[in-house]
Amino acid sequence: MNYINMHTRQTASVMGFLLGMAGIANHGIFAIRQGNNPTGGFFIEAIGPADRFWVHGTEGAFTLVHNYLLTGICATVAGLGIILWSLKFLGNKHGATILLLLFILLTLLGGGIGHIVIFLPTWAYATRIHSSLSWWEKKSSAGTRKALGKLWIWSLAATVFAWIMVMEMGIFGFFPGLSDPDAVLNVVFIFLFASLALLNVTFITAIARDIEARS
Repeated sequence: MNYINMHTRQTASVMGFLLGMAGIANHGIFAIRQGNNPTGGFFIEAIGPADRFWVHGTEGAFTLVHNYLLTGICATVAGLGIILWSLKFLGNKHGATILLLLFILLTLLGGGIGHIVIFLPTWAYATRIHSSLSWWEKKSSAGTRKALGKLWIWSLAATVFAWIMVMEMGIFGFFPGLSDPDAVLNVVFIFLFASLALLNVTFITAIARDIEARS
């Protein structure tokens, strides 16, 4: 039987879109702005001194292309590829596999490092888009799935908010009521790991909703 778990797919598509945007906005564009200059190595600071909004706003990355301009272009193209694939083709037979390859490409071409903790589980759950979800169904009751399913959209909204906060603070270092850069950096990590926790909750609620939708 050909299964299409729409809520799981929609969640993966939203997160893929956001991760692609992070590769472009937080890394690609700023690397391009550093111009046709050598990176001096594999590890770079995507945001150069001229564009830096706060002391920790460097957006570290890894790149195989030792030129800021080319790295920025590659990261931007890879990010756009992830966005397009996430929105249009993730439901294909090999959609999750191609998504993983695009994420790897983004990481190797200057699209950032911190997003790895988000894209790996996103890919893992995306492999369940065409799954029967029989294991999940056996491990949960109908009542539990119904209750979890109702939380899906709210959990997704919270995950999106948390990740957008990570993107914003990564560039601008702004958080209401805080001016100490070290304190803001701690908040960045809090939101990063909150994004990871919420992501898992969101996919679990999406899976619960997909199982319930069949019945």
